[in-house]
Amino acid sequence: MRIMGLDFGSKTVGVAVSDALLVTAQGIETIQRKSPGKLRQTLARIRDLTEEYQVEKIVLGFPKNMNNTEGTRCEATLEFKEMLETRCGIPVILWDERLTTVAAEQSLRESGVRRENRKEYVDKIAAVLILQGYLDSLAFQAENNLEG
Repeated sequence: MRIMGLDFGSKTVGVAVSDALLVTAQGIETIQRKSPGKLRQTLARIRDLTEEYQVEKIVLGFPKNMNNTEGTRCEATLEFKEMLETRCGIPVILWDERLTTVAAEQSLRESGVRRENRKEYVDKIAAVLILQGYLDSLAFQAENNLEG
């Protein structure tokens, strides 16, 4: 079983996939969109990737505000979640993604990626961070269940 992580933005969707043991997340690609409302090709590409990687669950970054409120980006993400579940036929879990883009930018900066090239990678790295956070929470839950 594999899990897919998505960082859904207005122009791009960063995509990451777990390894088969659900330990690590690897960035796969960044899907470019022509406009915010055009999602048919994006959904088709994600469906193709779920089949290619035998994904059984999707973790979708949920962009809450820093004060824990939900803004317009959350509304768009919830609509995208419904479309994903319909198109892919697998469960989609929302995952708090606050500061993942900031962390992705910092990681790229520390890795020496030039500013003009960071945009190319930031969404894919953010998807990795979203998925890795989810995978780490699964491992933490499993560890606590063994102890208790």
